[in-house]
Amino acid sequence: MNANVAADDTAGVSRWNDTTASVTARVDALIKAMTLQEKTAQLYGVWVGASDQGGEVAPHQHDMEEAVDLDALLPTGLGQLTRPFGTVPVDPALGALSLARTQTRIAGTNRFGIPALAHDECLSGFAAWGATAYPVPLSWGATFDPDVVRRMAAAIGRDMRSVGIHQGLAPVLDVVRDARWGRVEETIGEDPYLVGTIGTAYVQGLESAGIVATLKHFVGYSASRAGRNLAPASLGPRERADVLLLPFEMAIREGGARSVMNAYTDTDGVPSAADEDLLTGLLRDTWGFDGTVVADYFAIAFLKSLHGVAADWADAAGLALRAGVDVELPNVKTYGAPLAEAVADGRVPEALVDRALRRVLTQKARLGLLDPDWNPLPTALQGADLDAPDALRGLIDLDRPENRALARTVAEEAVVLLSNDGTLPLGSPHRIALIGPNADEAVAVLGCYSFPQHIGVRHPGTPHGIELPTLRDALAAEFPDAEITVARGTGIDDGDLTGLHEAVRAARAADVALVVLGDHAGLFGRGTSGEGCDVETLALPGAQQHLLDTLLDLDTPVVTVLLAGRPYALGRAVEESAAIVQSFFPGQEGTHAIAGVLSGRVNPSGRLPVSVPRGPGSQPATYLGARLAHAGAVSTVDPTPAFAFGHGLSYTRFDWTDLTPSVQEAPTDGEFTLSFTVRNTGARSGTEVVQLYLHDPVASVVQPVQRLVGYARVALEPGETRRLRVTVPADLASFTGLDGRRVVEPGELNIRVAASSAEPRLTARITLTGAVRHPDHTRRLRSVFEQEPVSRA
Repeated sequence: MNANVAADDTAGVSRWNDTTASVTARVDALIKAMTLQEKTAQLYGVWVGASDQGGEVAPHQHDMEEAVDLDALLPTGLGQLTRPFGTVPVDPALGALSLARTQTRIAGTNRFGIPALAHDECLSGFAAWGATAYPVPLSWGATFDPDVVRRMAAAIGRDMRSVGIHQGLAPVLDVVRDARWGRVEETIGEDPYLVGTIGTAYVQGLESAGIVATLKHFVGYSASRAGRNLAPASLGPRERADVLLLPFEMAIREGGARSVMNAYTDTDGVPSAADEDLLTGLLRDTWGFDGTVVADYFAIAFLKSLHGVAADWADAAGLALRAGVDVELPNVKTYGAPLAEAVADGRVPEALVDRALRRVLTQKARLGLLDPDWNPLPTALQGADLDAPDALRGLIDLDRPENRALARTVAEEAVVLLSNDGTLPLGSPHRIALIGPNADEAVAVLGCYSFPQHIGVRHPGTPHGIELPTLRDALAAEFPDAEITVARGTGIDDGDLTGLHEAVRAARAADVALVVLGDHAGLFGRGTSGEGCDVETLALPGAQQHLLDTLLDLDTPVVTVLLAGRPYALGRAVEESAAIVQSFFPGQEGTHAIAGVLSGRVNPSGRLPVSVPRGPGSQPATYLGARLAHAGAVSTVDPTPAFAFGHGLSYTRFDWTDLTPSVQEAPTDGEFTLSFTVRNTGARSGTEVVQLYLHDPVASVVQPVQRLVGYARVALEPGETRRLRVTVPADLASFTGLDGRRVVEPGELNIRVAASSAEPRLTARITLTGAVRHPDHTRRLRSVFEQEPVSRA
């Protein structure tokens, strides 16, 4: 307790510090004691960078914000610290010491002894120098494995907690609607059920470590026109409800997410940051969310500067606060003096400030930040000599062997074998030509929110902080007896073909040519994939297609390998490559995973979370389209993909047989069960990914031809058989009806048990009977797979 505040009970402990009282009572007492300026101070953050010498953090200078004077701000308190580790390279132990010292100052300066809540990015691992770089979310989707994603997120959360971070800005739950959008790499895929189940697993893992998971971006960001970053979203209420909202609903109801971040976009003229129906009516009043809504960086100021719905900063603050945005990030622009002035002159009710403050303080109380024994020093630093910072270097390891092993598992499960004429696995080639701009590029495995690509690029000369073996390194380890010749051929997007002849010579002299193409992740035009790196077409960047086509003209087998952030049209390679291996920025262990697939050490089990287009100009297109969205005689544009959502090959074979529905009819408020058998008929162990699709042939509003409603990974040894049973609630057949309410209609459903959205293996017809039903937000959101014990033939 700060000496400037009198205790309000006989024990000498302020009510808000009394852990025997309820959180509600503690927060009520604190709000009652605060001035308006102390209240608003809890509703914004300050962007800082930790000190590599262990001193206090330093405010980060950003070109969109004025400089911040911490000495002037801290006496009234501070709500959040923005990205102390994700701003500059800093040794983790010294960063933790820097953060702890700053927290001590913050708590010691304000009257109530309240520290800040510290948040950081964790989209593909904790975005800190020296932390494990895991695969990007698009690779999570490719695993079709919530369990491994849950374990990965828990590991990320433990690392964040170990250095004093409380909140992680992940996962991204935007559903891909146009693959030209630069942030496709940050998404989990183009299907809401896949995004929702994988994203929920990530939330569960992060929250299990005590980190507040933040769902991004609520909602509509990925539906921006022409795939342009921050463009308006052309979005009807049904698409919004049935496609884009489902993952958020699932992650809140089943994952327990404690924070939501608004989207930058406007939908039908209403910016998300000012959408009261969305942020309060739906999120809180209907879904019952009781956490905090935080602004995407600068989003409140954008209400004035970009959207033009606010006249000044105070007006922007009032709009966002009324809509339900509780915390301004990354800095104070509108929720500081402009908000306080607007409250003082009556433009914004103080009750709105108190509403947001209650949510913020409740979260801080539940995190232990109001407890009298709160200690800012992480466990790893307790007992260490804090006056000898150089001795602390290396004390905290954020890239431990168990992290790397988990990163490799995720990467291995995420590699997708798109095609194969039998060339793969390679066996023991004598001469390998390794060609392409990503053949010997260390950062080719990293997404734009990895620390090296997001922050490290601004600090040339600073080591990456983690080992990043190139594919050349990984292949040399995988094929120690092979002669590997490397030729770049061309750059990622420079169009330079001066290396073409060298590439041709290398390929002609080799047993196999591995052509490694794709992206370079960056921000706002500094890459070919990433935030602000949108594209006009899905042609491979630069002259990569020309390089690929030239090599396909040779007699040497060409294996196309992609290290990319989005799917690309591959032209002739779809038919003419000996094999195609797709990987979406697989993280620091990704090249070992790819090499393992090429050699056969790893049997690929990844499946496409996004469709691979046949042509570069057929966007926007996803498998979720209605009948008129698919190929037909009424248009000369054929959006049929080269490789469909859910597609992926294996080095073994699986037979699917004996589909048995439990019933032919089920009530609209009931469920039905399907049973079937999967057998590994090949010569090696492997994992099949069983996918369940629902088709509603007649509905009161237009429906997609099919949509994913379940999936399961099935691991089998050669000759093994497993009986699977999946229970499907009728709720999964619901959609937004003519009157805007969710509805389950009686009638026939076609259920497809499939290897991809384009490859049904078994089908069944189930008729829903009874009255039209209107399920609410408590409806069942997923099907349930059960696997019986393995049997041998």
